[in-house]
Amino acid sequence: MIRTADADLRRILAVPRSLGVIGAKADPWEAAFYVPKYLRERGWAVVGVNPKLAGQDWLGAPAVAGVAALRPVEVVEVFRRSDALVGVAEELLALPWRPSVVWFQLGIANDDAAAMLAGAGIEVVQDRCMMPEHRRLVGG
Repeated sequence: MIRTADADLRRILAVPRSLGVIGAKADPWEAAFYVPKYLRERGWAVVGVNPKLAGQDWLGAPAVAGVAALRPVEVVEVFRRSDALVGVAEELLALPWRPSVVWFQLGIANDDAAAMLAGAGIEVVQDRCMMPEHRRLVGG
């Protein structure tokens, strides 16, 4: 289920959820920091996934080293290069739980990875930034 319609994006973004951020960054000027920070300020519970940040406080919660260490979350936001997304999809599908949504950030898309996730019943958003979409569709 690849989602592109505003109604679907609004439904995904309207209610604060738990969010795992693959490729989380510590630098405040990086999108992989300020986009999840924006969502956290609007009630989302966030956890970062980055081996360089593992165990450190990241936006109010300890970051984890990898996807396998991620606790169950409703939405996974991905800040990785498009050519890494099949591997990310494989890691997500190997978890004992499934997120409801996997969101590939603006400039990030891979139709093969999206099809793998959608085939497992996961909603997929590609090549969109959660922050401006949230502002546009929900209000910020």
